[in-house]
Amino acid sequence: MIYHSLVSELNLSDMAGQRINIMEIRSLIALKLKGLSNRKIADLLKINRKTVDNYTSRFSALNLGFDELINLTEPDLRDLFTEEPQTEKQRYELLAARFSYFEKQLRKPGCTLQALWKEYLQQNPQGYKYTQFTFHYRRWRSLNNHSGKLDHKAGEKLFIDFCGKKLSYIDKATGEQVEVEVFVGVLPCSQYTFVKAVASQKREDLILCLDSCLQWIGGVPQAIVSDNLKAAVSKGSKYAPVINRTLTDFALHYSCAVDPARPHHPQDKALVERSVELVYQRIFYPLSKFTFFSLDELNKSIKGLLDEYNDYLFSHGGGSRRSHFVDLEKEYLQALPTGTYSIRHYRRAKVQRTAHIFLSEDHNYYSVPYRFTGLSVEVQYNHNHVEIFYNHDRIALHKRSYRPGHYTTVADHMPSTHRAYQQWSPQHFEDRAIQVGSCTLEYIKKLLGQYSYPEVAYKQAQGILAFLKQYDRSRLENACKRALLYHKASYHTIENILKNNLDMEEINQQPELTIPQHDNIRGASHYK
Repeated sequence: MIYHSLVSELNLSDMAGQRINIMEIRSLIALKLKGLSNRKIADLLKINRKTVDNYTSRFSALNLGFDELINLTEPDLRDLFTEEPQTEKQRYELLAARFSYFEKQLRKPGCTLQALWKEYLQQNPQGYKYTQFTFHYRRWRSLNNHSGKLDHKAGEKLFIDFCGKKLSYIDKATGEQVEVEVFVGVLPCSQYTFVKAVASQKREDLILCLDSCLQWIGGVPQAIVSDNLKAAVSKGSKYAPVINRTLTDFALHYSCAVDPARPHHPQDKALVERSVELVYQRIFYPLSKFTFFSLDELNKSIKGLLDEYNDYLFSHGGGSRRSHFVDLEKEYLQALPTGTYSIRHYRRAKVQRTAHIFLSEDHNYYSVPYRFTGLSVEVQYNHNHVEIFYNHDRIALHKRSYRPGHYTTVADHMPSTHRAYQQWSPQHFEDRAIQVGSCTLEYIKKLLGQYSYPEVAYKQAQGILAFLKQYDRSRLENACKRALLYHKASYHTIENILKNNLDMEEINQQPELTIPQHDNIRGASHYK
């Protein structure tokens, strides 16, 4: 029994049956500080060497260094090493009955052994002093193999990782087997576990998994502890890893920190590695007996097995992962923020002469104050909004558009000479074109009609009508008449016709280029 082993240690004596006194204990500690061996100390103090061995083992069990022991007062040393068996038995049994309670309390944020000792002493005034109190508890903790779990406070961390092995489903359309990654998130205090299958380990899938995990557990820990995943860490480091901006923005939304495990330190993530092994046994193996035809179908089955996994009773007793989560950890998680998280992307762009930037992903344009024309800016965007920054200052905010070729413009961003541009419309240019002639009107309509968003053609229409400053109306009308024979309308077509005086030539045939006859070109008869 634990108690008898403790009593035998507390009643340490030499082979002659004489108890070692406090002065000798202090001398023993002083000699150990000088680096002397146990045999040499036994010779100097004239006591049995096994007694010295037993005491040095006791010092090690206390987790106190010799420099700390030498500074203990005589009452503390006496309390640690000279207790009568019957008195010790009664005091120990009163203390031992509370060890499970101490274990549970120590998982709560802010709880310390010092605070528990004060609480214990209020209920047991004749109880142990702090040094012996901690010795007995740590001894019990070591013998019961609880040290790993007690290192984690409730609501403090969420460990995350991707499994080394993969799951798969069959694509119905092609019959191809599609392998998928499996994400695992573990709250180390309660060991409450979340599992989800996703297409890849890319940044977007990692964020999707994290968002699903936090929504599933219904709260937010103080920190997310990841492996050095490429999707999480831009630059690994033992001391100062660089977290990518997307994950940093995610953590900011949820008001938590990201704390990657140190490279080449498996002990930092031992618990999640153990959880991955259990996931293989209790989720991967049962799923291997079934065939799935979509990722959603696979995740539904994972969810069912995950509920069973979290309800398994621990082998050492004391409940399940779910009961530990509800009883110990749930109340210490931060509340979820209002609104769902939308992943944020980052791009660099140059402000064009039209005071707009081009977002290549959607093929759209967004306005920027004209004074930034020609400068490089940073574009940050999510599903709903586009933000534009210059030197970390936001200079524009727009609602995101998904219409290709769309111009999103704020009038105040344009200089005064451009604001008239905002008043332009198809009718405005048609009214001006009819004053030149019917062919000009038809050509302007063709130009405006070939764009899904007519504003894109406004500047070209303005340029075509501006040729009246260089050429008379008849020439522009004839140029438009000739240009109508071409497939596409543009400013440059009219410019080339006028510049080369083609409008003054008689139109006898289509001006489109034709392929000339050549002996090397095989006709249809060749293939009969």
